[in-house]
Amino acid sequence: MTVTTLRFNQVAPGLDRKDVAARYRATVEMAVHAEAHGFDLITLEEHHGVADGWSPAPIATAAAIAGATSRIPMMLCALITPLYDPLRLAEELTVLDHLSDGRVTTVAGLGYRPAEYELMGVEWKERGRIQDEVLTALVAAWSGEEFVYRGRTVRLTPPPLTAPQPPLIVGGSSRAAARRAVRLRLPLFTAAHLPELVEYYASLAAAADWHEGFVLLPPERTRMVHCTEDPDRAWARYGEHFLHEARTYASWQTPDIRSAVATKALTVDQLRAEGVYCCLTPQECVAVAGEEGPMGTLLLHPMCGGMPVEAGWESLRLFTDQVMPRLRSA
Repeated sequence: MTVTTLRFNQVAPGLDRKDVAARYRATVEMAVHAEAHGFDLITLEEHHGVADGWSPAPIATAAAIAGATSRIPMMLCALITPLYDPLRLAEELTVLDHLSDGRVTTVAGLGYRPAEYELMGVEWKERGRIQDEVLTALVAAWSGEEFVYRGRTVRLTPPPLTAPQPPLIVGGSSRAAARRAVRLRLPLFTAAHLPELVEYYASLAAAADWHEGFVLLPPERTRMVHCTEDPDRAWARYGEHFLHEARTYASWQTPDIRSAVATKALTVDQLRAEGVYCCLTPQECVAVAGEEGPMGTLLLHPMCGGMPVEAGWESLRLFTDQVMPRLRSA
């Protein structure tokens, strides 16, 4: 069956305090609704110091969702792990593992914005070394045993619920990320469709005589969907919100960054033509799912670019009322 995903990043242009609060409340309430109607996954993101408040605290957000739901998995995609104190991060993710009954997967990314490192007082040029330290510390801390950390012998309690450790995946689209993942015996999540990186990861794993690794590879085409009965009207009303998110994300990219949701659009019409951001009818959503087959995905982004919360609810309810039953029956 098609994998159905709900994406949240709480973008709130203008940063009106009441609007920000409404978006975080809606995130939790929409997650509850999504679980009740059979969604497969919720994804949360992390960025810092963005003018529109883009998702700075996904661990706290995931904890709130975990307390309001009981089944639906979540993915922190991606947590910028070099920005954290390793031991405190191990504790935070341990508690989240308990609160969620093991439903949260962490994708550990390096990030791609030097401004975030400057804001948090972390050296950008040291990010690779810091990432190695953080991930090594997480794995050691979750063992429940004593380990040496920065010359000290330490032990963290309690141990996580999930054994041997909460789900942890290395994020990245470079050969360095693949080498790091294999060295630490961790899966890899690529930000773009890069089958050549899958092959490289597999070759490294084989050379290391390690056979448990795997790569999560995005599809060649990723669509972020707003479900509507009238796509033309939706583009006219909310196209500027989609463009705001697309242009903000594009402004962070450098030539060496690969992403499945990258866009070069400068206008709403160009963005619509590209097809990354989509306004689809329920019938079109079902058709897309049929085209992609049982391993396809439908990614709903109900508050994309700071669009009105009410519009997000309209999209989500239309999807759960008219699309989900047809996906399940198929």
